[in-house]
Amino acid sequence: MKIRKAFLMSVNAGAEEEYIKRHNPIWPDLEQVLKTHGVSNYSIFFEAETHRLFAYAEIEDEDQWAAIASTQVCQKWWQHMAEVMPSHTDCSPLSTPLREVFHLA
Repeated sequence: MKIRKAFLMSVNAGAEEEYIKRHNPIWPDLEQVLKTHGVSNYSIFFEAETHRLFAYAEIEDEDQWAAIASTQVCQKWWQHMAEVMPSHTDCSPLSTPLREVFHLA
């Protein structure tokens, strides 16, 4: 059974188009890492007024999801994206996990 993950991030003001450009397409090796770590149905939505991003992904396992952060390609991606979005000192994006309160299957 897939685990549904949702979280919020944001984009720096003025960097919205660059953020979109960098995701279309994402790096093929990053896409492969996501898939091999059990990620599917990954979408990110942008809300222009607040510069907020809503991300949704389906994952197979929490440990596999967490392991993505230690891959070389993920580390490079974070460095690549740190200039367009608020990030931690390790360049990982600031994000807020969301708790699912309703689901209709």
